[in-house]
Amino acid sequence: MAIELVDERKAGRLLAVEDSRVVGFIAYFVLAAEPHALVAVHTVVEPGHEGRGIAGDLVKGFYGIAAAEGVPVVPLCPYAASWAARHPDRAPEPPAAVAEAARAQLDRDADLW
Repeated sequence: MAIELVDERKAGRLLAVEDSRVVGFIAYFVLAAEPHALVAVHTVVEPGHEGRGIAGDLVKGFYGIAAAEGVPVVPLCPYAASWAARHPDRAPEPPAAVAEAARAQLDRDADLW
């Protein structure tokens, strides 16, 4: 069965949906300061669905959404950061100031993840 990615921006979740069930997600927020960025803070694959490439599909899709919006991704999530390091052609490194602003926003508001 195919995995569909559903962006629930207001909830800060990019969902992986299979057969109408959420099988994984990326928790994220939009950087408030200019220039805006999408900030990945946590990647989850539900038990029983691991090892199928769902996490990688989520991160790849997340970078695709950011590219379509013309904004960088700040991968604060360890999985997203390791995926980005393995795929530099698909995951450009964010400007240092943007990454710093994302960390500061997360530090100020732990509810973002």
